[in-house]
Amino acid sequence: AAEALGSIAHQAAVEPLIEMLKANNDDDVYLRHAGVLALSRIGKIEPIVALAKNPSKALRTAAVLVLRRLKNENIALFLNDSDEYIVAEAARGINDDLSITAALPALAATLSNPKFTSEPLLRRAINVALRVGGEKELELLIAFATRTNLRDDLKAEALATIGLWANPSVLDRVDGRYRGKMERDAFLVKAKIKPHIDRFLKETNPETIIAVAGLLAELDIKENNEQLAKIYAETANSKVKIAILPSLNRLKYNEIGGIIKSGMEDKDESVRAVALSLLNNDNVSKENLPALVNVVFTKGGVKEQQQMLLVLGKMEADKTRVILGNLVQDLKDKKLSPNLTLELKEAVEASGAADLKTAMANLKSNSVLDEYTESLFGGNYREGRNIFNYNSAAQCSRCHTAGATGDGGAVGPALTHIAGTLSREQILQALVEPSFRLAPGYGSVSLKLADGQTVNGILAKETATELTINTSDAEPLVVPVSRIVKRENGTSSMPPMGGLLTKREIRDVVEYLANLK
Repeated sequence: AAEALGSIAHQAAVEPLIEMLKANNDDDVYLRHAGVLALSRIGKIEPIVALAKNPSKALRTAAVLVLRRLKNENIALFLNDSDEYIVAEAARGINDDLSITAALPALAATLSNPKFTSEPLLRRAINVALRVGGEKELELLIAFATRTNLRDDLKAEALATIGLWANPSVLDRVDGRYRGKMERDAFLVKAKIKPHIDRFLKETNPETIIAVAGLLAELDIKENNEQLAKIYAETANSKVKIAILPSLNRLKYNEIGGIIKSGMEDKDESVRAVALSLLNNDNVSKENLPALVNVVFTKGGVKEQQQMLLVLGKMEADKTRVILGNLVQDLKDKKLSPNLTLELKEAVEASGAADLKTAMANLKSNSVLDEYTESLFGGNYREGRNIFNYNSAAQCSRCHTAGATGDGGAVGPALTHIAGTLSREQILQALVEPSFRLAPGYGSVSLKLADGQTVNGILAKETATELTINTSDAEPLVVPVSRIVKRENGTSSMPPMGGLLTKREIRDVVEYLANLK
């Protein structure tokens, strides 16, 4: 009945609908939705705004929902409600979706009210302060961040937002909706926040320190570099270190080389990884680089060593030539993990050194897989699984099943336990040369026998001594290997992965399949 009245926009139904919502008292959310929908379709504003002073929470909630649907700025009246739940609902209506632009400043102003503690409300108030972007809103946000009774995560969100004040993301910080590009003068925000930086850096909670480190880097405030470096040296919190390292690098800290070296020697792998990623031509000298490389290749894991080689590939050849030459020799002498072959080859190619390229090329064997030997080891299991299941070019799961779930197609053989059947080398060959070896039951074969006979059919089974072929005859034909003069495998329906995936992606798939036992 409510929906019908709303559909015809029956003006006289407003009060009966309100009475229905009051009687329902939010017990049945379907009835509430029907009433809200009807009132928003009728579109009379005055009786809805009048509900702001109604003692019924159900009616005030319904009023917020109606005004949200109508995109009416009077929703801001409910930011003064005594019930924080309703204030939070009003905040959702003002900020989310396409927003109610005229009410944004009123929502930002709620930051000055210390009684509010609702996270959904305060995150939206922080966000709209950034969106409105006036000096008043900036001052409100800074004052909010200096509160002593504020939750750590909300303080960190406020500080991170201040850091982005001059150049906010085009996406809403709450619901991710595209809001468009905004650019502001950084001078104002730097002048307003600088007097408070020392105070923030003296706080003990990690989330605040992490946010301040990001803020300083975003606003290019270099005056506190020494304080950040001191915090880095004294903290045991890996997340704090991971935040400070790139910030000091962006702020061009004078002693960044030493900080990066310290990070590369840290006991936490994630800290070491971040420190490694920061190495570049600007923050490390030719003289200091060998020591940093040595730290990684003596103490680091395979992933860190791979990352180091990626870094070396991006640096000036003059700095890396000797280091890469030594690593190529180590690989030749089997002193370097084969997991690093692909990264080393890429670094050598990037260096442009002809002698190193020649030395690297001479390391290949004479097997048919020469071109892909770098893809045998060092892959990432998770990335390989993602490529197998989701890569739109390879479409592996369209024909094969793999993993515990058994999801996938049945066009090709199941690969759930493939590592128990094929070696890593055979898996790689099956990917790049799928017609070389046929999975029983999934390919045609043509045999020429010693007596001149020719046999064509589907390979049903293969052992070291005999092949079982399904032909047009009723019974399968068993052919001893000793009788076979020539064998030709039919072309596999599976495309060679070398034309669809990069060597790095193939390496990841090999790593994934080689662990399916």
